[in-house]
Amino acid sequence: MRAILTNPYLLVLVGGGVGSLLRYQTARWLSATVLGVVFPSAILLVNVAASGVLGLVLGWALARSGGSDELRLLVGVGFCGGLSTFSTFSIDTLLLLQQGRWGAALVNITLNVICCLLASMAGFWLGSKL
Repeated sequence: MRAILTNPYLLVLVGGGVGSLLRYQTARWLSATVLGVVFPSAILLVNVAASGVLGLVLGWALARSGGSDELRLLVGVGFCGGLSTFSTFSIDTLLLLQQGRWGAALVNITLNVICCLLASMAGFWLGSKL
């Protein structure tokens, strides 16, 4: 059983699967709202959430002289990697630009970069204090 819990491939697989499913469900849920029609809010939400969680895990791990490789693989690489997606953010922005919605594209870029950095910083700070 210990070999399963420390297998890096399985940790990334499980974390990535859970993160991907959460991203999919978030997109389905938000697409049914006004926000999903007007703006790619689902990707913004999951990118900010993943940035905060990754900052939290990294801050916690570094405060403990490296922390757990298993936790980093499961949550950092797997879950956060599956939850957030730069490629979808890029395509959403490209589609806004192709539709001539330059203002919305700029807002999307600005919100993703600033909110994700702030979430990473807040998570890192909080993780280092736990």
